[in-house]
Amino acid sequence: MPHGSHERPARRPTWKVATPVAVTLCGILFGVSAAQSEGRDLRGGRLTDLASVVQAESERTSALTEKVAALNADIEELSSGLGDRSVTRVQRQVRTLSDPAGLTPVTGQAVQVTLDDASLEVRQAAMEADDELTANDFVVHQQDIQAVANALWRAGAEAVTIQGQRLVSTTGIKCEGNSVTLHGVPYGPPYVIVGVGDTTKMFGELEADPILQEYRTWAFAPGGGVTWETEFLGEVTAPAYEGLTDLSWAKPIEG
Repeated sequence: MPHGSHERPARRPTWKVATPVAVTLCGILFGVSAAQSEGRDLRGGRLTDLASVVQAESERTSALTEKVAALNADIEELSSGLGDRSVTRVQRQVRTLSDPAGLTPVTGQAVQVTLDDASLEVRQAAMEADDELTANDFVVHQQDIQAVANALWRAGAEAVTIQGQRLVSTTGIKCEGNSVTLHGVPYGPPYVIVGVGDTTKMFGELEADPILQEYRTWAFAPGGGVTWETEFLGEVTAPAYEGLTDLSWAKPIEG
């Protein structure tokens, strides 16, 4: 080797090192994915859209509600066979309170109110004509549904249902995105509210309620808007509430 010359140190080609490392990392990732998925599709293609998620949760809640109803029926059957005086007395009290609590079906004349969002075409045309309008001006809100239910209660309705679900004292109407949740089940519009009772009084309260007066003004505005429809029903049966009846509340943190 001539004096002053420098020989470049021998180096392994980069791909000879990178390739084993990449293969090893892929193997680790495949292993982690298999462990996490437990044989399921991690992509969840069937739940990629909101409608599928809502449908899946609705079916799950319905199944759990049916299970609760079956268990309650078993409890009732077992309790009826005890023959103890104290149990009989309590059962008599339960039967007395079941009707006002919404735990028994109610049949009678009814008023039906249907609320619905404006169509997409109506929304677009109205917002193009008036820059101050937004999409929220053309949809049914939680307070609109509550106002209908409250008016029916004030009129002395014996039973009220929303989307066929019986309302009870613990029912909460919760707005989540473009749907409303009742007893854990999400529903989309149109919203159908039915009140069983004195139809004349119920119609009167619906007409007098200030929130619903404003709603109807917007519903009947030129160019279209949200939907307001009322209908007299000769005889309907409001089903009994079959959900959970236990109450839970917050507890203070000790210490």
